[in-house]
Amino acid sequence: MTDTEHDREQRGTAGRFAGRRFVVTGGSRGLGEHVVRLLLSQGAQVATCARKPEPLETLHNSLDTPADLFVRTLDVSVPELLDRFVEDAVSALGGLDGVVACAGGAQGRGITEASAEDWAATWRMNVGHVAQLVSTSSPHLRETGGGSIVVVASVSGWKPGPQAQYGSAKAAQIHMVSSLARELAPDGIRVNAVSPGSMLIPGKRWDRMRREDPSAFDRFRSEFPGGELVRPEEVADVIAFLLSDQSRGVTGINLPVDKGQNAPTPEGY
Repeated sequence: MTDTEHDREQRGTAGRFAGRRFVVTGGSRGLGEHVVRLLLSQGAQVATCARKPEPLETLHNSLDTPADLFVRTLDVSVPELLDRFVEDAVSALGGLDGVVACAGGAQGRGITEASAEDWAATWRMNVGHVAQLVSTSSPHLRETGGGSIVVVASVSGWKPGPQAQYGSAKAAQIHMVSSLARELAPDGIRVNAVSPGSMLIPGKRWDRMRREDPSAFDRFRSEFPGGELVRPEEVADVIAFLLSDQSRGVTGINLPVDKGQNAPTPEGY
């Protein structure tokens, strides 16, 4: 899809989230920022959080309607801080219609180098954060008659790649989604996962490789049948679909957005 076609499609969906309220964790940069901006552009009110205040301030100050965005600096792996953020966001927005668990990350290297704390921190950031977010937000979604929860997992959750602590945490997220979708279905709450492939995000790993080691980047591109990495806006579009009424019959799935990627890393596995 060309940029012109993409822009035309977005104009066609303008306002589809008018009156809707969403919480997005990890929304200050990268994929999370694309999700926040897309939801706002389609009429939503959004609350988001991140570890550092500067990117949140930059995002907030760049908006035409900054009043539609509630922001807070916090570490989502600390349950009490995440709980307070959700409660305050719901109060500020006047309710809750959907949630995106986008914050994530990894700590440590290979199995002989990674410490027990590296494993625990990676699982707290990914699995613990999602569990706490769903636990705190689902009562509010129930109050508004149901809603949609989208968990951003990863191609690494079902295609092996280093490091194992990250891949296994993402695999756990995918399993959580299939289980929670059934548990929360009686409340009208849908739960789905999106598994992005390797995304070309300015300043991040693959963009640095593209600029600093073009030959290595070209080799990595061969993992994609079409020769191109995933763009974050492509993933954001799918997340928005899963939040929308257009996907009201969809729950409990893991939807890859990876352009058919083979190995998730240049290491070839």
